[in-house]
Amino acid sequence: MSARTGSPDTGRLGAWAELLRVSALFTVVGDGLAGAAALGVRPGRATALAVGASLCLYEAGMALNDWADREEDAIDRPHRPIPSGRISPPAALAAAGTLTAAGLALAARAGRPSLAVGTALAATVWAYDLHLKHTPAGPAAMGAARSLDLLLGATASAPAAGAGQATRSGVRAALPAAAVLGAHTAAVTTVSRRETQGGSTALPLAALAVTGTVGALLGRCPPPAGPGAPAPGAPGRTARHALAATLAAVYAGTAGRPLLHAALNPSPALTQRAVGGGIRAMIPLQGALAARGGAVGVALGVMGLVPLARTVARKVSPT
Repeated sequence: MSARTGSPDTGRLGAWAELLRVSALFTVVGDGLAGAAALGVRPGRATALAVGASLCLYEAGMALNDWADREEDAIDRPHRPIPSGRISPPAALAAAGTLTAAGLALAARAGRPSLAVGTALAATVWAYDLHLKHTPAGPAAMGAARSLDLLLGATASAPAAGAGQATRSGVRAALPAAAVLGAHTAAVTTVSRRETQGGSTALPLAALAVTGTVGALLGRCPPPAGPGAPAPGAPGRTARHALAATLAAVYAGTAGRPLLHAALNPSPALTQRAVGGGIRAMIPLQGALAARGGAVGVALGVMGLVPLARTVARKVSPT
């Protein structure tokens, strides 16, 4: 069913689901969980608050993105909710502001260190949507936003300590995982800049190189030995290494195949599929990062989001 059919209420809900890209929310949950895993701690209440903050800030970015791009979308994507008239620009902007405030409130509940990281994340999101998106710094800014999202989960999950100490310890432990997630995001964002025009072979090839490097690093390098981690060669350590390698292979396949197709035939349709594949690959990437941190159950739980994301995407995608 399209967003234009059914009752008026159903149509409005469908328009908002399309504007906010609710199916992509499933690619956000794993950021904070991977951040907690990087510290070698179990996700707790503060982690849940950080994940909630991430979801709100992500949705704020989606609403703000379409508000900022409303004139461009009127030409290139007239079916989108704002140019099609299903959602007004003031309503989209108000939603972005409200969701940002809600995200910061949740981050504050998780602690002052989380609020500091959440504020930096919110500022990055707004700067990207309002200005940086169309500049050479755009992909780096988007990558930084994803890295900050993982660090938000890490700082929220850090063991109780002074605010400054918790922030420093959480950031240091989670920096490698944040860098990996940020590099993947920046690569996919670079490809997305040509998704309506196509014509670029170099961009998908460069992103494919990043995907291959990330997949190899996660699949071949043994997980770090944190406090309380099994000794090298122990069954628990071997199992999480095997799971991380398996999920790294799933990540590389999910992102790599459509990127290769787009490099061989850089049409708009295949370029868009490559971007979609890169977004979907976030979930196995987060799972691999969680497994490397020793959170095998979290990694498997994150992978359980894949079928849910597919189901929601089918329901909210316009026909």
